[in-house]
Amino acid sequence: MAPLIPRLHLFEIDDQPWFPAFLRSRIQNALTAAWNSNTPLQPQSPARIAASTLIRELGSSLSSYTFIDFCAGGGGPTPTIQKTINAHLKVEGKPPVDFILTDLHPNVRAWDKIARHFPQISYERQSVDASKAPKHLVERQDGKKVMRLFNLAFHHFDDVLARDILRDTVKTSHGFAIFELQDRSLAGMVSVCMLGVASIVMAPAFAWKWRSPTSLAFSWLLPVLPFVLVFDGIVSCLRTRTPSEVESLLRGCGADTSSWEIQSGRCKFIWPCGYLNWVICRPVERV
Repeated sequence: MAPLIPRLHLFEIDDQPWFPAFLRSRIQNALTAAWNSNTPLQPQSPARIAASTLIRELGSSLSSYTFIDFCAGGGGPTPTIQKTINAHLKVEGKPPVDFILTDLHPNVRAWDKIARHFPQISYERQSVDASKAPKHLVERQDGKKVMRLFNLAFHHFDDVLARDILRDTVKTSHGFAIFELQDRSLAGMVSVCMLGVASIVMAPAFAWKWRSPTSLAFSWLLPVLPFVLVFDGIVSCLRTRTPSEVESLLRGCGADTSSWEIQSGRCKFIWPCGYLNWVICRPVERV
């Protein structure tokens, strides 16, 4: 069913050049925590659900891909996705697959820590425009196919940029996966508000983990971080596309998409109203 709320491409505070970089990094850290959180209300983290979705939908072809995370932010769910997928491949007796973190604004400090922890994850130090992916990224010397990941990212692109990105994807890659933690519904907005409350409750633990007393100050004394998380989260809900809207952009991107097929679904990750929404699209060989 199409959402009752029309898609509105409003501005997000975190996207603005005037938003302080140190606060942006804390927002990215909070979103990474949301991807990987396990609470009594959620049997699985959204990151593990995303990994299970890729394993199920890609099936026997899973090991033939290299996964490139565009708009990786602070790393988001990719380390957990990588760990889950490669554990699955190990059980099947197949070699591990690689993951690459990229962004228009690279968070090299965060990615370096991740890469030191996970040998199957590397990163691109230079700025990467998803609509003009550099050849050295998408033309794999090992013969692997490229699957692009957009984790809590695709809603950031307006229609013009989204078409450009999809055109570049069709021409240079072998599939893409979109994962969003929200949608254009009242339930989606309620789940965003729950994230804001959680950021306040967990502020002392995050401040300790990040060795950042300013995080606590900007959560409790001057609650900028919870406000931005909720404000941007609601805007993200209004920006998020349905699978049919993604497909419409794909078919109208100007590239030959006749062999590309789209799959989509949603899975609850937190009670009562938090859903992971996903779209996976790739070319299918006709027999």
